[in-house]
Amino acid sequence: MPVSPTVLLTGASGVVGTALLSELTHCHVIALVHRTPCPGADESVVGDLTSARFGLDAAAYARLAARVDVVVHCAAITDFSAGPAATHRLNEAGTVEVLRFTEDADAVLHHVSTAFVARRELTRTGAATGDATARPEDYLDSKRAGEEAVRASGVPAVIVRPSVVIGDSTTGRIAAFQGMHGIVHALLRELLPLVPVPADSRVDFVPQDVVARSVAALIAEGRRDGEAWITAGAAAPSARRVLELTAKVAADAGVPMRIPRTVGPDMVDRLIRPVFISALHPRARRRFDDLLAMTALFADAGEFPSTLGRTPAGVAALTPDAIESAYEASVRHIARARGLVRTGRPAEVASR
Repeated sequence: MPVSPTVLLTGASGVVGTALLSELTHCHVIALVHRTPCPGADESVVGDLTSARFGLDAAAYARLAARVDVVVHCAAITDFSAGPAATHRLNEAGTVEVLRFTEDADAVLHHVSTAFVARRELTRTGAATGDATARPEDYLDSKRAGEEAVRASGVPAVIVRPSVVIGDSTTGRIAAFQGMHGIVHALLRELLPLVPVPADSRVDFVPQDVVARSVAALIAEGRRDGEAWITAGAAAPSARRVLELTAKVAADAGVPMRIPRTVGPDMVDRLIRPVFISALHPRARRRFDDLLAMTALFADAGEFPSTLGRTPAGVAALTPDAIESAYEASVRHIARARGLVRTGRPAEVASR
């Protein structure tokens, strides 16, 4: 591996990709973009992940392959409502094209998957989903298929499995709000009369900068195989603690918020939906069912493996204090970005 490898980065404008750009200062980064050049990369190449040769002509493809030492594949559809066809097209078929390129380039692949591939029993496939448009099973099935393609390819590859990615550890900022941010926003607006996750379930998330530093460390270390679990692991808070932290930040920022009750999904299906949810306005009913589909990933969840702190060039394992502080930063950022912080609130209180 060269001291300053050339890295082809997919998904450079996404949550992980954006954070990763600032960590790859020892590399020459070429961003594979769909349309718009990536300002943080050294170069941008316009291409289509789901097309043969990324849609490039044979000569351009060969020139690109001849230069690349490492491929970091972050691009993915993470929207649970995107539908199975679009989700599999990018997350599975797109990964196959990335594998072909990696082989042609004689490079090493760092494939960013998700720790939730381990939660087969927590998706709600076959269960009552009501009016939900969110289907996490489509996303998880596509990520499992992507991993299977990586393992079957014979290409030197490291599978990177972050849990839910939240904002920067210090500022809470993030390139795009995703599923968990929507849940936090709903909590802050008191739109959730209850949370369909047992109180003791672990809610595993990891700040984007920790994920980015971990991937950069794996590249610097020269890793060519294996799995990296970028998770909170034993430091992951319970659902009860997450609600307490959300309410604490809300109180500090002058945002009124009551802590909702936590219940198991089985109680929702047997008692709450038939009696209460079915009578709601269709929009409110759909919001609740989408929430139920997303939070099913956390219901009765145990502890994820974590490889943080276990590799020579690795990032330190997260502590409970560190993960709680990072979560509070994300909640503060969401409250400000969504205009929920009361005007005239002292800056040191609203941002501390």
